[in-house]
Amino acid sequence: MAATSAIARRAFVDVRVRTGVFALLFTLVALAVAAGYRHSYPTLAERSAFARSFGANKTLQLFYGVPHDLLTVGGYTAWRLAGFGSLFAAVWGLLAAVRVLRAEEDAGRRELVLAGAVTRRAAYIAVLAALALAGVILWLATLVGLVLAHLPVGGSAFLALVTVSPIPVFAGVGALASQLASTRRLALELASGALVVAFLVRVVADTSTGLDWLRWATPLGWVEQLRPFTGPRPAVILLPFFAGLLLLLAAGLVASDRDVGLGLLRGRDSAATPRLRLLSSTTAHAIRSELGSLTAWLAGIGVFALIVGLLSTSFTSANIPASLQEQLRKLGGASIITPSGAIGFYFLFFVLVISLFGCAQIAAIRREEADQRLETLFALPVGRRSWLAGRLVLAAVGAALLALAVGVLAWAGATSQGADVSLADLLEAGGNCLPAAFLFLSVGALAFALLPRASSGIAYGLVSASFVWELFGSLLGAPSWLLDLTPFRHLGLVPAQPFRVVAATSMLAISTAAALVSLWLFSRRDLAGA
Repeated sequence: MAATSAIARRAFVDVRVRTGVFALLFTLVALAVAAGYRHSYPTLAERSAFARSFGANKTLQLFYGVPHDLLTVGGYTAWRLAGFGSLFAAVWGLLAAVRVLRAEEDAGRRELVLAGAVTRRAAYIAVLAALALAGVILWLATLVGLVLAHLPVGGSAFLALVTVSPIPVFAGVGALASQLASTRRLALELASGALVVAFLVRVVADTSTGLDWLRWATPLGWVEQLRPFTGPRPAVILLPFFAGLLLLLAAGLVASDRDVGLGLLRGRDSAATPRLRLLSSTTAHAIRSELGSLTAWLAGIGVFALIVGLLSTSFTSANIPASLQEQLRKLGGASIITPSGAIGFYFLFFVLVISLFGCAQIAAIRREEADQRLETLFALPVGRRSWLAGRLVLAAVGAALLALAVGVLAWAGATSQGADVSLADLLEAGGNCLPAAFLFLSVGALAFALLPRASSGIAYGLVSASFVWELFGSLLGAPSWLLDLTPFRHLGLVPAQPFRVVAATSMLAISTAAALVSLWLFSRRDLAGA
């Protein structure tokens, strides 16, 4: 009993930083969405005009799903929070499951644990208990944000449950992928692929005529069917929990019958000679290791960029009343009734995604140290500064490739719909994503050099908090000096607005300085374990 409790505590510690960051994000988003809507649309007339203009807009449904009631604070909050928050909950579920299962095996710790008087079943159940506790914390954090926004407690509790309902399913997906894959990286790729498919099915169901039945084929579609505050269907909540239970049981059965450290999908080297490409340096080896991950990022962000381009003309036919123009200006998208304005506004989301890519690279750097691989590496004639500089350059090049893909594919989608936007304009919009992304990357590197164990949480937390503040700070009536604290605030909505050279140059200068300082600090500190 004591051993299983220790395993559960250890698993919870492994996900505590990510759980804390997501919990803070859920609280802030829940509070900001409800308070922002109440502040922006105080009268029924304004809410009716908003519902008529945006309730059936395909671009908004791409991100949030189909709304069921935009005339009440509860209905609007359910649409925005459940639609977008459930995607973040799914991401948390698969990342946490892979972290406490496959990552432990890759590091060799699970084999040591099972060498003692602990059965595989007991260890697996202990890990699931830790994940369940972390999921409850996310539910409570969401509930706190909704209650602070003065929504009814009962409805808030159900909406919070709806928001986190994908966690059991995608924790099960992550757990099963951890048994199938032979490495943590492959497990993440398999689980992420399942999430992308689930999201695309939901997008097709929400944006295509006659295919709404597809919502029942994806866990993210079940979220829409629950309808908190607008005719709730509590029985539907059984679907994600039952599906999650089946996936976790299947993963447990596989885990109890396979060799530790291996997966059911075993790689096989069939080449006649060893593959020595990209093994000439530590940076080249990092490129080789990160190539699959970068391909997945490119595919995912590219699909979304193409969809945004295809839907960029959906606002042009909307009859937006004059009374809504001021509220749209507060959201930073007064010009979204034009294709270039809509693309510029939604490129803020691509700034977020590319910044999160930088955070993922900081997390990968930290894993190298936590798994104690750097101790062996630096015993060789490899310099600390050159190693970290190579990883940061690799992350920057990867971000630039993502920005290029976003610009090209958004242009392709928009051009196919007859939108009057040029390739040069959208390449500029892609480049506009990089100053903020580089800034967050360098700040994450600085955190890695100063506080290595907390660096991933700091990087993800700063990006998440900055983005939420950009979306909702002005709606909450915050003073301008507070609004200016987020880098997102200083970006022009290219191509509808001009590229802000001074702001971009300032962010790049700060990024360079922070990166140089991080190299110096890293070369002088001790290596830190897990």
